[in-house]
Amino acid sequence: MAFGGKISFGKDDIRRIILCVASGAVISLNLQLLVRSGGLYPGGLSGLTILLQDIFQKFHGISLPYGRLYLLLNLPPIWLGFKKIGMKFTLYTFITIGTVTLLTEVIPQATITADPLLISVFGGIINGASIAIALAAGATTGGTDFISIFLTENTPVDGFTVILGFNAVMLSVAGFLFGWDRALYSIIFQYATTQMVHLLNNRYKKDTVFVVTDHPDEIVACLNRCVRHGITEMKVMGAYQGKQRTMIYTVISSPELKRVLRTLRETDPQAFVNVIRTERVTGRFYIKPND
Repeated sequence: MAFGGKISFGKDDIRRIILCVASGAVISLNLQLLVRSGGLYPGGLSGLTILLQDIFQKFHGISLPYGRLYLLLNLPPIWLGFKKIGMKFTLYTFITIGTVTLLTEVIPQATITADPLLISVFGGIINGASIAIALAAGATTGGTDFISIFLTENTPVDGFTVILGFNAVMLSVAGFLFGWDRALYSIIFQYATTQMVHLLNNRYKKDTVFVVTDHPDEIVACLNRCVRHGITEMKVMGAYQGKQRTMIYTVISSPELKRVLRTLRETDPQAFVNVIRTERVTGRFYIKPND
C-alpha cells in the first residue's frame, strides 16, 4: 500500500497494539537481562546494533545508546515497509520498534545468570516467543524482517536465505573482533530463536485437505466461503461399500485450518477428512497480504 492509502481501524486493532507493545517489552527485558549479560549478538539489526556499540566502544571510546541507534538503523526498512509491504503492517511494527527503543534506555542492565549456554538457549527461546507475539499481531519486530518479507513475497529470491547470509557475515566480524566464543554462542541463540518462531508462527505453513463426501456441492460451497484457494473435485469409488463418492482436494494456509474443519463438520458430519502438512506448493496460491 502506498503512502497515499487510507488506514482504517477496528475493534481488533486494540488487541494488535497490545501485542506489539508486549512483544517490544519482552524483547527489551531479554536484551537487558540476558543478551547483554552473555555478550551475544542476536540476528538482524538488533545484533548489528550491539556490534556497532562494541566497535565504537572498543576502538573509539564512544558509548552509543542502544535504543536510538536501533531506531536509526530501522528507518530504511521502515520506509521499505510503508512503500512496498503495507502501511498498517508497518505502523504496528513501528510500535514494536518504538517500544524497544524506549524501554532499552529505561530498563537497567542486570545479570540473572552468567552461564553463556543458559543465556544462549533461554534467551533465544524468549526472543523467538517475542517475535511470534509480534507476528500474531500482524506485525514484525522490524529490521531485516521487512527485507525478508519483501524479497519472499515480491521476488524469486528466498529472503530468509539472504538474511541468513547477513547474520553469518555479522557473526564473522564479531568473532574476528571480539572472540569466537561469543559468536558461536550467538549461533545457538539465533538457532533457538528460529526454532521457536517456526514452532509458534504458521503464516507461511500450508496443509493439504482431502474430503470424501456424498455432498460435494455443499462442501465446495463451504470451502469457497472459507478460503480463496483452488479446489479440485474427483469421482472415487469407496472400496468398503463399493459406492461411488466424491473426493475434494485443496491446499490451504495453516491459520485457516481450524475454521475450515469446523465448517466442514457443520456442513457434512459424515464426511471423511484427511489433513496432510504440505512442504511446498508452486503456482498460484493465495496468501492474505499484509495490511
